[in-house]
Amino acid sequence: MEIQDNPLLCDIETGMCETTESTPETAEKSTVKPSKKSVKVIYYTDPICSSCWGIEPQLRKLKLEYGNAVEIDYRMGGLLPDWSYNSGGIGKPSDVAHHWDEVSVHYDMPIDGDVWLEDPLDSSYPPSIAFKAAQMQDYEKSILFLREIRELVFLEKKNITKWEHIEDAAKKADLNIDQLKSDYEGHANALFQEDLALGRELGVRGFPTMFFLDEAGNKEFVYGTKPYVYYEMAILKLNPDVKKSEYRKNWEALFSTYHSFTAKEFSELSGTPRAESEQQLNELSNTGALEKLTTKNGSIWRIVN
Repeated sequence: MEIQDNPLLCDIETGMCETTESTPETAEKSTVKPSKKSVKVIYYTDPICSSCWGIEPQLRKLKLEYGNAVEIDYRMGGLLPDWSYNSGGIGKPSDVAHHWDEVSVHYDMPIDGDVWLEDPLDSSYPPSIAFKAAQMQDYEKSILFLREIRELVFLEKKNITKWEHIEDAAKKADLNIDQLKSDYEGHANALFQEDLALGRELGVRGFPTMFFLDEAGNKEFVYGTKPYVYYEMAILKLNPDVKKSEYRKNWEALFSTYHSFTAKEFSELSGTPRAESEQQLNELSNTGALEKLTTKNGSIWRIVN
């Protein structure tokens, strides 16, 4: 696939949804302060970034194995301001539909591009601002909220610029809806603008981009969707003494930590082959332990409450 200038056309080979021509090397100019943990990760993403959905298996595993030493700072990058442009072969929402289907197959992560035909988004800014509002309320719940809105748009074909869907995701993440609404209409936009400004300072030109920083200010970065070892190596370069945590890999333990899994995610975290993972998940859904949502490009399994 050719590299496209349009941010909604994520390059499959690089695993990157690109925006501008600036480069991550300008991160040397950053004034970002290190974390209290030995390694801080500044993660630039967007609710509708399909390549970011593609790294969910790696990111989830990273948290389980290195969460004791790594703090992840989620930042919103502003992938789609509006449709006032025509570049990279995309000038209207329907142009994205086929591309999302193609990306889904490449990453082995279910994405249904038909949302761009049935109820297209006009911007990724509203769900990004909603995420900042969630962050104001509770860090852990904001991560769950981001996961929920991604499942809504990628699998359930919901236009997550609409408040009804933002509210639905917020309820699933156990956020205070009244507070979220107030923050969404208030200070959250200023925080989103701060994310955009920091992204320009760091030279972010696409998503996902992860900057790894240690206590001394040394930096490593992983640009685009990469295999798990790239993220692990970035941590170990900054702190070779970090010890990998062991975690339980049976389905009960995994679903108690993350309440939904694609087959690719379950395979990555459980250490079982991809085909066996899907078979096990199907068996669990057949017995009623899990509920299965099937799209034209794959399935997701959720714990039954």
